[in-house]
Amino acid sequence: MSIELDPTPALVVIDLQTGILGQPTAHPIDGVVSRAAALARAFRARRLPVVLVNVVATAPGRTERTKAMNLSGSQTIPEAGTRLLDELDQQPTDITVTKRTLGAFGSTDLDARLRSLGVTQIVLVGVATSSGVESTGRSAHELGYDVAFVTDAMTDAAEAHEASVSLQLPKIGELGTTDDVLALLDAR
Repeated sequence: MSIELDPTPALVVIDLQTGILGQPTAHPIDGVVSRAAALARAFRARRLPVVLVNVVATAPGRTERTKAMNLSGSQTIPEAGTRLLDELDQQPTDITVTKRTLGAFGSTDLDARLRSLGVTQIVLVGVATSSGVESTGRSAHELGYDVAFVTDAMTDAAEAHEASVSLQLPKIGELGTTDDVLALLDAR
């Protein structure tokens, strides 16, 4: 695993919001949140873009999961579960994106906003590894961004996390740790 940083990377934090607390995950959520917050502080200190993404609804398409739960169409997440976590210390300079799909590009203007800043790479953290993080990474890769996944600053159910990290994420980006990214930022 080794991440390289482009001259203008953006940190993209996926779905670290109140509704995700308390779910069983491969990595304890407190550690994921603290590592994501450390990366956000480091990006901000270097005046690099920080994107905070939350999800407020599901995509409207029918899935096996929604059928099993007797749901149809888009489902709205209760507002109490959509608030970004305080530990992220949201700043006025951060880009905030609210999505209604798994990935952060499909239902938002994120691509245009990043391109306007000259961003060529996204550094991804958050939850869930196999859903929001992977979907955002796939879209970014297809849009021509370099993609870096910070594997200790993302989590999911253990089996799903491991499958994404070992099988899928290496196909669409580079993998590394929070310490790897912080060291690269310090070396600039």
